[in-house]
Amino acid sequence: MPIYDYSAKLPGGKQLQMDEHKGKVLLIVNTASKCGFTPQYEGLEALYGKYRDQGFEILAFPCNQFGEQEPGDAEEIKNFCSLNYDVSFPLLAKVDVNGDNADPLWEYLKQQQAGLLGSRGIKWNFTKFLVDRSGKVVARHGPQVKPESLEQDIVRLLKT
Repeated sequence: MPIYDYSAKLPGGKQLQMDEHKGKVLLIVNTASKCGFTPQYEGLEALYGKYRDQGFEILAFPCNQFGEQEPGDAEEIKNFCSLNYDVSFPLLAKVDVNGDNADPLWEYLKQQQAGLLGSRGIKWNFTKFLVDRSGKVVARHGPQVKPESLEQDIVRLLKT
């Protein structure tokens, strides 16, 4: 089942169909507002601003599973991201990325690209999945990988 067969919840309960992003390069990230990696929002926004007109999209999924570092509701998260990092890319509804209630899209992403030492579970906030224009999950990057270090890969995928 390709990524385009999945959907994601938007704040307010509507669904975003992943097939709306056919032909785009995607960076899918689990995020949190009170995490040591939260400043990565700045790097994500810089990439988004630079490449969105070329077919690049970031989908941010707030997640409260790691140290309860995303306790807010959708409006609080949106306000935090807007005020502190001027985020303009989509913030989706808060999800679980691991466990019995894990979002199906995240289950799919984990199956497509294993983490360090072959692990499938998400270890922390700001894990990033890079998806090419055909919908193939081509890379998984841990939280310590800064968004700006993905720029060459994003540019390469945008050219294909």
